[in-house]
Amino acid sequence: ARPSEAEERLPDRGDARGKPNILFIMTDQQRYDCLGANGNRIIQTPNLDRLTSQSANFSHCYVQAPVCVPSRACFFTGRYAHSHRNRVNYTKLPSDETLMQHRLREAGYSTCLVGKTHLYYNYPPTREEAMRTGFDTVELHDGAGSTDPWSDYVKWRNQNDPKKNVYYRALARPEKDVGYSGKTNPFLCAIDEEFTDTSWTGLKTREHLKRLAEKKEPFFLFSSYWKPHSPFEVPRPFDSLYNDVDFELPKQESLEDIRKLPLPLQKLILRGNHPPYDMDRKRLEWIYRSYYGSITHIDREVGMTLDTLDKLGLRDNTIVVFCSDHGDQLLEHGLMGKNVFFEASERVPFMIRFPGKIQPGQYDDFLETIDVLPTLFELIGLEEPYPCQGQSMVPLISGEGKSFTPRDCVFSENVIPEVFSSSFFFEKDRGVKGIRHPDAKMIRTRDWKFNYYPEGYAELYHLKNDPMEQRNLAGDPGYQNTERELKDRILDWLINSVETDQIAERWLV
Repeated sequence: ARPSEAEERLPDRGDARGKPNILFIMTDQQRYDCLGANGNRIIQTPNLDRLTSQSANFSHCYVQAPVCVPSRACFFTGRYAHSHRNRVNYTKLPSDETLMQHRLREAGYSTCLVGKTHLYYNYPPTREEAMRTGFDTVELHDGAGSTDPWSDYVKWRNQNDPKKNVYYRALARPEKDVGYSGKTNPFLCAIDEEFTDTSWTGLKTREHLKRLAEKKEPFFLFSSYWKPHSPFEVPRPFDSLYNDVDFELPKQESLEDIRKLPLPLQKLILRGNHPPYDMDRKRLEWIYRSYYGSITHIDREVGMTLDTLDKLGLRDNTIVVFCSDHGDQLLEHGLMGKNVFFEASERVPFMIRFPGKIQPGQYDDFLETIDVLPTLFELIGLEEPYPCQGQSMVPLISGEGKSFTPRDCVFSENVIPEVFSSSFFFEKDRGVKGIRHPDAKMIRTRDWKFNYYPEGYAELYHLKNDPMEQRNLAGDPGYQNTERELKDRILDWLINSVETDQIAERWLV
């Protein structure tokens, strides 16, 4: 029989017997400060806190693109977005990019995906397309939709859930609808907890852990949760865990406040017919309760997965990574979601555990997510792939006192195709007209953050004195030297990281 397209892309595998396993757990849109171990005294994350205490926990991990697809491509290629060219959501991977799981499979690993990947060479996002990127086995749930024909989760729910005809993100209808003023969470999910995609991802992860434990070769298992990404539906009992919490909500932004931001940010915040900047505070409280509840739900699933790893006797020979692809503004600066360079979107949790090989503790060094691939490859004894732009953190976290040159800054970049750079205006209840967001770049040092947009727009924040990024100093004559220096560093970064061998194919004569 003719091999499938997925099989044609994958080479024969090598022999990796004796090498450690990798369990890579990723959430979607989880902020750095939404873990108990990272200083949040409200959120209940006992299992992740336990994992943190056993891991190298990085307090300054920054994504290289604050949106799902480009960020995940940075994790799995070890390259910046302007190099791998997967720069916006809903775009395909360039055919010459090779992902982490492909290289691991080639080296002899069994590779498995459970949940969301968001990285494909072609669409639609099918199991076969996920396999083409290097996974042997796939349990796919990459999008939101009750009729998603490619979702293994939706198929499983249709076979097992008595409420299968209810859209899995539907909200329960309270007997007495009092909007956001009542004591019942208006974001309560209409389906039961055991049939949610979070519970399914945990269940399937553990099933595949047991299967992979019986194999002779080591495994790479990518366990990827959709939550706490919006929409904010949350099942019982997680819907009410935080009902008695008095959240410290971000300050209410006015339209006048938004107008003080650089024009590209105004466009982003004010897009749509009903921008969220002046959201009802009661509604925002319920969003926070639901967001926190979703993370606690994930924490429970991760805890059961780590317990399964222990029961299978795999703990000492398995590298465990936990991270998120970007954060969530949660209405800080008047914005929900991500797509901006503020700390809430850029800074994410990152921890890595490997008993006996990694020294547990908090590391305040800068980490770019492109560093994850070379770090894992050094830990398992594989050669760093070319062209990788990250640096291995093993010399830092091994506890062996090896020479290590820490980063003194991190970079990020962003393109939002929905936002236009000209013909911009906003009318309340009618939204933005003529939107396009220009290509933007960020540099973050210990004390400063500088965001550069074409057409002369910029942001400069003195983070040491202004950690909430409220006072934009760009254009202030008193800080022009700092602004010029940081702009020059962005230029140096781009010049040094752009690959000159990426030219178009041509005829040879």
